[in-house]
Amino acid sequence: MSQWCALLHPVFINRAAKTVIIGSLAAFGLLVAFNNITDYASNFTFVRHTLSMDTTFAGNALMWRAISSPPLWHGVYGLIIAGESLTGLVYACAALQMARAIRADTADFERACALVPAGTALGFLIWFFGFSVIGAEWFVMWQSPSWNGQQPAFRFFITMLAACIYVQQPEQTR
Repeated sequence: MSQWCALLHPVFINRAAKTVIIGSLAAFGLLVAFNNITDYASNFTFVRHTLSMDTTFAGNALMWRAISSPPLWHGVYGLIIAGESLTGLVYACAALQMARAIRADTADFERACALVPAGTALGFLIWFFGFSVIGAEWFVMWQSPSWNGQQPAFRFFITMLAACIYVQQPEQTR
């Protein structure tokens, strides 16, 4: 009975929640990368349209930024997939460390959370810098009625930031 009570202790519940959240982000990053590898053409089309700027406003004065080189499209897409994979792997390592330290003392559990900001920074680079700064602003993806990934990217990086903030909160030892 005392083992069950220990599982209901607020510190354990909080640590379990943090671990599950980071594990979920790991699954997300790895699944997105897996999907992009196994169904390469679907999101490659998105990257091609974004970089070529062929669905932005007619007469767009920023068209000089367009990239019309298929090898560059593939290179950019490869970098995106690599970033998604790395984000998922770093979060997976963090979740594994957190799970191993779930019953450890506070200092050990907090050390186990050390990779979470790294995973968050990588995810932020892909989904904020890559999609919002480069895609939406440099390649004016926001002008495209059909190839605009700003809203999904926003949901992804805001979720990562919120999870990172939660995991980095000091533990309550009630």
